[in-house]
Amino acid sequence: QVQLVESGGGSVQAGGSLRLSCAASESMYSHNCMGWFRQAPGKEREGVATMHTGGGGPNYADSVMGRFTISQDDAKNTVYLQMNSLKPEDTAMYYCAADIVPCRTMIPDSVIYWGQGTQVTVSS
Repeated sequence: QVQLVESGGGSVQAGGSLRLSCAASESMYSHNCMGWFRQAPGKEREGVATMHTGGGGPNYADSVMGRFTISQDDAKNTVYLQMNSLKPEDTAMYYCAADIVPCRTMIPDSVIYWGQGTQVTVSS
């Protein structure tokens, strides 16, 4: 069973940037798809960005398109989420996920493995 460890969360003012990291305990190629989800207080968990580890275009939620970028470092077994132009509505617990079928739909119920989460707080 893969272990996913997130880091990089924190507090930032609106317009700022953060980069989240997700370190996997094994090769990412063991998992078809990895990505990021988030959950704000009182709201359901939602998909933010996913990507096929073997290549192909990433998938983004409309709310983060053009501001967030998902990427991977194969040598480090790490997936990143670069978040720019952050808004207060981006405030949430961010979770790394692995084995998401299908990858493009970003449905939380389709995730097999979850990390523990890292908190992102954006102040206005």
